[in-house]
Amino acid sequence: MKQSLVFIPTLRDIPKDAEIYSHQILLKGGYIKQQVAGVYTYLPIGYRIIKKIENIVREELDKIGCSELLMPALQPKELWLESGRWDEYGKELMRLQDRHERDFCLGPTHEEVITSVVRDLVNSYKKLPVALYQIQTKFRDEFRPRFGLMRGREFIMKDLYSFHANDDDFEKWYQNIRQAYINIFNRLDLNYRIVKADSGAIGGKESEEFVALCDIGEDTIVYSDESDFASNYELHPLEEGASSPDGKGKIKHAKGIEIGHIFKLGTRYSEPMNLLFTDVDGSKKPVIMGCYGIGISRLIMAILEQHHDEYKVKWPNSVAPFDIHVIPLVKEGTEEYNLALEIYQKLLDKGLEVLFDDRKETAGVKFNDADLIGIPFRLVIGKKVKDGIIEIRNQLTGEDNEVNIDDSDSYKFI
Repeated sequence: MKQSLVFIPTLRDIPKDAEIYSHQILLKGGYIKQQVAGVYTYLPIGYRIIKKIENIVREELDKIGCSELLMPALQPKELWLESGRWDEYGKELMRLQDRHERDFCLGPTHEEVITSVVRDLVNSYKKLPVALYQIQTKFRDEFRPRFGLMRGREFIMKDLYSFHANDDDFEKWYQNIRQAYINIFNRLDLNYRIVKADSGAIGGKESEEFVALCDIGEDTIVYSDESDFASNYELHPLEEGASSPDGKGKIKHAKGIEIGHIFKLGTRYSEPMNLLFTDVDGSKKPVIMGCYGIGISRLIMAILEQHHDEYKVKWPNSVAPFDIHVIPLVKEGTEEYNLALEIYQKLLDKGLEVLFDDRKETAGVKFNDADLIGIPFRLVIGKKVKDGIIEIRNQLTGEDNEVNIDDSDSYKFI
């Protein structure tokens, strides 16, 4: 794509109300635009990253047999009364009325809706298990929206719900989905821990959080330096240096951002909402449920907090807005510029996503904007292109190389 045609409104100064690095870069780099506190527009390059994260999530969930659907954001009060959460959920629940004074809420989560869907359409053990997920905007009336996309009033989330006839089948699916989460966060190149957690307003028997390690995280986790033991500090208030409960290693502390949460709901929703199935012996039983969430929009922030160098962004290859950034430093209409266009076209022909900086800007402006956009590979085309020489920079490693464009080995990075 030609950069002059892509809406990337970069800023020269850091916005005053942006407290943390990722919030500063997302605003300064033209990824998002704040509407009010906790509510954002995702601008083109920010939304490109969102879509790539979503596609990774879809690939891993579809692979294990989950099916995608889309549920309404507007939910009737009656469903929440059935589950008992209309009053329990608290002030974070955004409530409203239609013109007929019927009560609704804007969904912060979808346990009630999905339970009603399956209740009406699945009534036999022969139709179980079922695993359904969606990627959708959620709404929570946070008392203090802060840190950009970390704690917003409107955010994008993937929520998955599984339904089972017995505990053994549920446990098998729980472990499969847990592994899918591991695959997703590994593909996003995140440094994270899986910790035992409080189920909170969602409920259920037990839950686990996936926490990306980050100094600005709101959660404190305790973990062993020699084993997989990890937990939320609130559940296991262990001090640093204490022996790990599993007898392996010493306890360390770390701050983190919750990026995923998986719950063993059991019959928390199926019993009060009368989600029953007929078992093989003809008896009626409540369906066993699981719930699994990923904060899609929050992941942009978590990835950015872990992948930067000062104000140089280093998006992992898997989510970068483009594969290659071509930056010509020669005048339009010259032989050198035409060679730059030829290189751009050859890269497009290879099926690569390429951003070509055709703007009439100085080299300094082009490089400053390129640092904010953070595309993994940068091709700088100057006057040496006439002699077949271009500069290739690996943004992830900082390595620069001058290469001959006619040498096939020069394009091994592609």
